[in-house]
Amino acid sequence: MDKFNVIIVEDVMLELRGTIEIFRNEIPEANIIGTAQTEAEFWKLIADHTPDLVLLDLGLGGSTTVGVDICKRLKQQSPQIKVLIFTGEVLNEKLWVDALDAGADGIILKSGELLTPGDVASVLSGKHYVFNQPILKKIVKRFRQSVMGEYRRQEAFVKYDIDEYDEIFLRHLALGYTKDMIANLRSMPFGTKSLEKRQAELISRLFPTADSQRINVPRLVTRAFELRILDVDDLEPDEE
Repeated sequence: MDKFNVIIVEDVMLELRGTIEIFRNEIPEANIIGTAQTEAEFWKLIADHTPDLVLLDLGLGGSTTVGVDICKRLKQQSPQIKVLIFTGEVLNEKLWVDALDAGADGIILKSGELLTPGDVASVLSGKHYVFNQPILKKIVKRFRQSVMGEYRRQEAFVKYDIDEYDEIFLRHLALGYTKDMIANLRSMPFGTKSLEKRQAELISRLFPTADSQRINVPRLVTRAFELRILDVDDLEPDEE
């Protein structure tokens, strides 16, 4: 790794000293040209120096959003400067997403394996989405959940013979539409009577052993969620 200039933004003095020691002992190529404990100190530093890398803590002065704001503004002003988040916000996943949306090149959680020469080298070489093991484990877990959820949904569509109109019908029932309202959707080429028949057929498929007279719309919709036919995160209505 070639020599590079870095600014460290960290408001806890003990952690700031620890981070400086990591650079001195593990990443000697780093030239620490300044440190900042507040947003004001950081912008004053940036006005006088142009680092290759900013190691940025998200929580400054008790706020978890200041770091995101710094990252967003810095990336707008100087997109060539790499920003690596180094944060103790190990549970606030929404904050990680906000940091990535703000343009951060990577996130290192202050948990488990800390900042490594490989992480820094990856960011400086232009690699996006540099993460350490703690956050990677969470990302892989969510990825597995997402893939398996979609797989189970596809299986349910096949097992219960669900077509696109069944999905549209069930989705809009879940959104509180009446059959008359669903029949008026551009994507639904069926009238109200046909939808009543479709509802009865869906009940017979999703509740093969139950008394169909006892299955109302809320129970039908709930069953569709249970079987992953409907996705609670994808309940957008079609055009009317």
